[in-house]
Amino acid sequence: MEMKFKTTGLRTLLLLVASFITFASTAQDLSGNWKLNTSKSKLNAEFSMAPGEVIITHNGNNLTVEKHHDFQGQAFTSKDNFTLDGKECINEGFQGTKKKSTANWSDDKKVLTIKSSLDMGDGGLVTITETLTLESGILTMVSAASSNWGDFSETQVFEKK
Repeated sequence: MEMKFKTTGLRTLLLLVASFITFASTAQDLSGNWKLNTSKSKLNAEFSMAPGEVIITHNGNNLTVEKHHDFQGQAFTSKDNFTLDGKECINEGFQGTKKKSTANWSDDKKVLTIKSSLDMGDGGLVTITETLTLESGILTMVSAASSNWGDFSETQVFEKK
């Protein structure tokens, strides 16, 4: 009887530990239609590439990020597909260039970092690092870019539509 109780107790403990590990290692689901909140964001005054809307589809190891921009009166959309395993993904960049990216979760699965590079074809290279976090229903995207034109950084705050 005492041995059966110990075995059952051990099984229960192992089940609880396994459940906790699974819960702790599950990445946040970033899916949704997100609208930029300019008053909560830290955007560059002269030049901002913050999209007015972001649509994210997060399905397992795959992430699609569709950004809707309005730049100097021109509306345009960019759509990038990523795998979340750190493997390189190639998407269309600016004016027909190719954007090479990797996407990785932090160890605690709370921060997604996307690192991209674009060869502009004229010898110029643009590197971009975007970090996405979701907290209390608010999506925050910190975007930093570097090129021979200089460095650029913004904090973009989005609320679910």
